[in-house]
Amino acid sequence: MASTVSRKRDLIEGRAALIVIDIQKSTFAPIPDDERAIAHMPDYAERLARTKVAIDKAREIGVPVVFFQEVHRANLVDMGRETDGDEDVHCLDCNPLTELAVEELGIQPNDYKVQKRRYSAFYGTDLEILLKGLKVETLILTGGLTDVCVHYTFVDAHQGDYFCRVIEDCVAGSSLSAHEAALNAMECLQHGAVRTMHDVLAAMDVPAAA
Repeated sequence: MASTVSRKRDLIEGRAALIVIDIQKSTFAPIPDDERAIAHMPDYAERLARTKVAIDKAREIGVPVVFFQEVHRANLVDMGRETDGDEDVHCLDCNPLTELAVEELGIQPNDYKVQKRRYSAFYGTDLEILLKGLKVETLILTGGLTDVCVHYTFVDAHQGDYFCRVIEDCVAGSSLSAHEAALNAMECLQHGAVRTMHDVLAAMDVPAAA
């Protein structure tokens, strides 16, 4: 059987949306590493803070921005299996640090905001309906963790036939090795998926085809 070779894709195919995953107040809180419910790689907060540059650019050119917030009920009824591995109890709705990082990211009252109970931004949310309404084909992902919520959102988007891009400068994992492994896994699914902030901003400056 003859092999097929996919054509080289543009960074942005069709209409894009910027998906900001779980950049919450806890990201920037001065919590000692050994007291965090979830491990963070070095410069975690600094990497996620860069997302505001992409957010500002998206606003400038009319690319919709969707902010995701992982949140669980205080009685843990919807925590599920999330604490069966390395993670401790996290993102409870009674904790002020679970709120979105409104000031750091410049989130506005009319922005799209979606709560999720699981890692993937697609699981149990209305993201699919929102993307269809916005006629989006390319998802540009930022946020954390690279090896958890970003990765699993990417996989679900890939299986839904979206073009997926990850701004490498604006994602961070539970460790450097986990971060790099997740980026490699996503790049394996879609060649050209892992991009720099510079490349993404340049692509946003290219007028969309009519």
